[in-house]
Amino acid sequence: MELLFLLLPIAAASGWLIGRKERRRPSTPERTPTFSRGLNYLLNEQPDKAIDVFLKLSEIDTATVETHLALGALFRRRGEVERAIRVHQNLVARSSLDHAHLGLALYELGRDYMLAGLFDRAESLFEELVERQLQQKRALRGLIEIYQAEKEWTRCLETAKALQRLTQRPLGPETAHYHCELAEQCLRAGNVEQARSHLLDAQAEDEGGVRASLLQARMELAAGDPGTAALLYRRLVQRSPGYLPVMLPGLLECWRELGRESVTAELWALFDLHPSPPLMLRLCEAIESERSAGAARQFLVQYLSGRADLAGVQRLLELRLSGPSSGAEEDRALLDVVSHQLAQQPEYQCGHCGFEARELHWQCPSCKRWDSIKACEPDPITEPPILRQRKIA
Repeated sequence: MELLFLLLPIAAASGWLIGRKERRRPSTPERTPTFSRGLNYLLNEQPDKAIDVFLKLSEIDTATVETHLALGALFRRRGEVERAIRVHQNLVARSSLDHAHLGLALYELGRDYMLAGLFDRAESLFEELVERQLQQKRALRGLIEIYQAEKEWTRCLETAKALQRLTQRPLGPETAHYHCELAEQCLRAGNVEQARSHLLDAQAEDEGGVRASLLQARMELAAGDPGTAALLYRRLVQRSPGYLPVMLPGLLECWRELGRESVTAELWALFDLHPSPPLMLRLCEAIESERSAGAARQFLVQYLSGRADLAGVQRLLELRLSGPSSGAEEDRALLDVVSHQLAQQPEYQCGHCGFEARELHWQCPSCKRWDSIKACEPDPITEPPILRQRKIA
């Protein structure tokens, strides 16, 4: 049915174009019945016979080219890559094809090769398109996709700059991530100075980028400067509080290195700014350590009165089971259920395609967008109460 609804408009338009051209010039006995037979095979869900018919057409015009392109794209979308390649290869081999349609056919064939995992063939086609100035923007974007998949970040940078010159549109956030990827490679290789250079380039490309500042803070902490690292983390929290969960381990390490005896006040300040589940758990732990398990339970009750957070429920049940309780058996049963449900929940989700993950990805593995994955927030139950340390007995 999908094939039918997609190809009926194409068939109607093709028939109209053929009829119009037939009125202007002597009829071609072979083309019209052959073309119609191919469409009939498609509508009867006999794609292989339809492909054979279309490949045998001796004459290619606008109508049949558009049908070939639509048919190939449909096969690729349905995952039938071999059929898509067959259709597009046949188009490319036609010497009568004009430059515009040749560019489209080469690009579509390149997309087929990418889906089939034949990156070297796709790369060659896209490079040919750029050289011949056919479908340049799409070909450059295709090359970037290939280089990203192969983690060729230097080539990503070069191609992104070429695309930026062609389109006159800035790609700062994207190129900043390429510099960050290169910086991480340098850090793994022990080349700290080169990593710093890439981070400076990343910050020049995207002043508000979180990743470059986060990497810089980690580098300062590793270099034995927790004060500077803590300052960078605090600036990041103020600018992008949604990334606090990924900053929190580094920030806590800074406080330990600085010899802070109590981190509860620091955690409260952050919690007032962005009450995320990871921060809630850290604050609960600090309250229990510095005050009592009862104070930690009271904090969790207040927190859960405004948020449907299974992580908070799990921690509350664990605290109840660690102390004297007449309902220990019931609490243990509830804890098993909550723990099972919590294990099924994602911690991060892409805001564009909905991809779910247990850890942060700077580029979504599904839709390939940068900076689209954020930490999941618990659903609010009511207007959350104002939590302050003085409220806890």
